[in-house]
Amino acid sequence: MSKGQDRTVFKRVDGAWVNKRNDSDRASSIHKTQRDAETTARDMLKNQGGGELTTSGRDGKFRSKDTITPGNDPNPPKDREH
Repeated sequence: MSKGQDRTVFKRVDGAWVNKRNDSDRASSIHKTQRDAETTARDMLKNQGGGELTTSGRDGKFRSKDTITPGNDPNPPKDREH
């Protein structure tokens, strides 16, 4: 379930990368590279108290989903070292 502060990074038709809050109609920021958009989205999520960051690839399919602390990850990774 998506919360208001969760963010998505995706590529627009004109080639620009967008950092958008999921409950918003407009983009929070527009960038030339995916890395810049992801970095800005992570910083915004950290400042807002955490949440989910979903990133789409160039083909429009979801590439990754990450919980930014102090958000609550419903399925944390298992510790495989011990």
